Amino acid sequence: MKNTFAFIAFIFVALSANTQTDAFTLRVEGLGCPFCAFGLEKKFQDVKGIKSLKIDVQTGKMTFNTPAANNMTLADAETRVTKAGYTAKGVSVLRSDGKTESMGDVNTTVAPVAMHGETSKQTFKVSGNCEMCKTRIDKAAKSVEGVSKADWDMDTKMLSVEFDPKKTKLADIQTAIAKVGHDNDGAKADATVYDKLPGCCQYDRN
Repeated sequence: MKNTFAFIAFIFVALSANTQTDAFTLRVEGLGCPFCAFGLEKKFQDVKGIKSLKIDVQTGKMTFNTPAANNMTLADAETRVTKAGYTAKGVSVLRSDGKTESMGDVNTTVAPVAMHGETSKQTFKVSGNCEMCKTRIDKAAKSVEGVSKADWDMDTKMLSVEFDPKKTKLADIQTAIAKVGHDNDGAKADATVYDKLPGCCQYDRN
């Protein structure tokens, strides 16, 4: 009888472990249509026990539940998004034990990219201080093929860009800006490049 109760207890514990789930929320940049969402979804289809996977192209929000036993990390989820060709601007998870983990920003809506034949308009933060910074930032952004407009606001630190998504993507523009010494939402400048900026252009990197 004791063995029977022990076996039942073991089965109960096993079933309980299998029903415990971690709830993930991501903000994904680069989605533009249902086909994009399908491609992203495919990168998660082999996750054992994944459920309730939903992707909203208009907001960039992606949610899903996965068994806690999988021990999926934030980095694991981010890597799958990257392999699908997109950028995870934020990842958070509510663990089965009630604890939360997060990196980046999952609350800000990520605008969908423009479809072919349209101009994509994006705004993101770029670190800088002065008019010299503005000239450098705008020039770097406009140097990327496909960019038709770039305007950095010295007060808000926000850069507004317009570009042809058939010729470039936002990440390329952000990388070009980082290469001239300015940290931004998508890329960080190399320290040696930053150190060569004029004193008035050396912003706080903390």
